[in-house]
Amino acid sequence: MISVIIPALNEAKTIAKVVDYCNRYPKVSEVIVVDDCSSDSTAAIARQAGAKVITSFTRGKGASMKDGLAHAENEIIVFLDADIDPYPANMLHLICTPLLNDEQDFIKARFSRNSGRVTELLAKPLLSIFFPELTSYEQPLGGMIAGRKRFFENIRFFNDYGVDIGILIDMHIQEARIAEVHIGHIENKSKPLKELGRMSREVANAILFKAFRHSNVPAPFQPEDILSSTSQYEYSITR
Repeated sequence: MISVIIPALNEAKTIAKVVDYCNRYPKVSEVIVVDDCSSDSTAAIARQAGAKVITSFTRGKGASMKDGLAHAENEIIVFLDADIDPYPANMLHLICTPLLNDEQDFIKARFSRNSGRVTELLAKPLLSIFFPELTSYEQPLGGMIAGRKRFFENIRFFNDYGVDIGILIDMHIQEARIAEVHIGHIENKSKPLKELGRMSREVANAILFKAFRHSNVPAPFQPEDILSSTSQYEYSITR
């Protein structure tokens, strides 16, 4: 069976629909909403919709993901965003079937939309230097993922925008069987330019942290050179 974990902060408008969507999939036995101390009625609505609700007292997506994982009862884990409405009807089937059939250990969902600027101008260039095996993924920063609990338990969850790329890199380092699955079309909110600047810094920090920690740094590169390049990427992204 499957546990779905949904980090949420002030998502009262959509959380019931997301919980209901998950509960309609027959192989989901628990939906865990990790409420990040919302100031609205997210927690109450999620509980009424049939979710198990826990409160994360450390603000941030990574902390909420880790807290949800600690409460999950099943080996197959799905992480979803709380603000997507609607999800494609067969998305859970598409991302969970390879796990249920023991074909993969980790699935990243990708969906039809143009790749974001942070992906194309920063994440993919940095991955091509430090983790070239991961450049084939179209949406390496995507947060809709599924995988085996035993792999997630070995991951350090960054508590910022670096969390999703950090998970992908850690899954790769663990030699998990990874696939990217197209799930259809999703309407995704565009981030303001100021937020893109912050996102670029945190994604770059995550990639660099993993690269230096695992000695994945090509010989010609020095930390100051890489950080200088990162600043140039950030400038390009926010222009």
